[in-house]
Amino acid sequence: MKSSGSKRIYLDYNATTSPRPSAVKEAKKAFSFWGNPSSVHQDASPAKALLWEARQNLSQFIHCHPLEIIWTSGASESNNQALKGLFQNSKKKELIISSVEHPSILSVAAFLSQKGVIVHKIPVSRQGFLDENFFEQKLSEKTLLVSIMAGNNETGCLFPLEKLIQKSHQKGALFHSDMAQVLGKKQVNVKELDLDMASFSAHKCYGLKGCGALYCKRGVELDSLIHGGPQERQRRAGTENLFGIAGFGAVAKEGKYILKQNQKLKILRDNMEKEILSFLPGVEVIGRQAPRLDNTSCLYVVGVEGESLLMNLDLKGISVSVGSACGSGKMESSSVLTSMGLTEQEARRSVRISLGLGTTEEQMKYFVKVFIEIVNRLREL
Repeated sequence: MKSSGSKRIYLDYNATTSPRPSAVKEAKKAFSFWGNPSSVHQDASPAKALLWEARQNLSQFIHCHPLEIIWTSGASESNNQALKGLFQNSKKKELIISSVEHPSILSVAAFLSQKGVIVHKIPVSRQGFLDENFFEQKLSEKTLLVSIMAGNNETGCLFPLEKLIQKSHQKGALFHSDMAQVLGKKQVNVKELDLDMASFSAHKCYGLKGCGALYCKRGVELDSLIHGGPQERQRRAGTENLFGIAGFGAVAKEGKYILKQNQKLKILRDNMEKEILSFLPGVEVIGRQAPRLDNTSCLYVVGVEGESLLMNLDLKGISVSVGSACGSGKMESSSVLTSMGLTEQEARRSVRISLGLGTTEEQMKYFVKVFIEIVNRLREL
């Protein structure tokens, strides 16, 4: 069991993951390949080969052609390019998103609405289900793009992409998905899903920060956000982040192992929720009735502010989260939770626990014990 002087317990894997040793090793190797992969001389060859190897590894992991991958700085940039790049010169001006998207989608949608794009936000219930009737009512031949995340970063709720993609294509709309949270947790096959675009982030899947990818199906034309050079087949200018890309490729090569290891997390997560709900009244698991990521739990705790709970857990050596990491430092309520029907007060009294490859049964037992003790003490205050 953990003592005050032992290693901290990290339960914020949806914010970021610790890099796999293979990712660090491959990134270090890239330091010796200092040639520019865009150059044509021999000094560039090792860097160019490493870049291509990583492209192949990721393409095999998500089941696409290597040239359908655009390297980016992360899922936020990928989301920006998918939406802005598509609407830049299109005559169609309607976009459908869910109300619980990542800020990098919601903010782009707000930006596009100022440019004349009509944005429809699909409601999501407190139980974690997308309002499919609303989606069907708003979907039409005027819709250029539907962008719905595969798995929510705060609640872990999963959405029925296959059905939504099929209906979108029937109306002539393209479909993009922010898949940053599902890569490495669920099997991703962009071809089988018939996705047009998908966004990924290396550091959400045991790679390095500052690297991501946008899958763009062959035939989908996107304007580049960054102009200057011919990199990424003229779809994203700028010398590639070879270190991050090499690490991402190494993780992708280990994809089957990571997926297998993640299967144990559902047992740990479910046992945690069962113990907390059994011994602590006034706790609700948000989205529990819906399909969820196996590693994620969002808990609404009656009578306890999420910030206070987070700080007290932190003092006990346990890291959790309130809202998404991209919204940390803000005192306002989570837009995801309020859009799901929680009040401002309820949203402020919610915390997210997200498990990862380093999570053990012993750690979770200690977390449950400390969590119950802290909640009871804070309620007495």
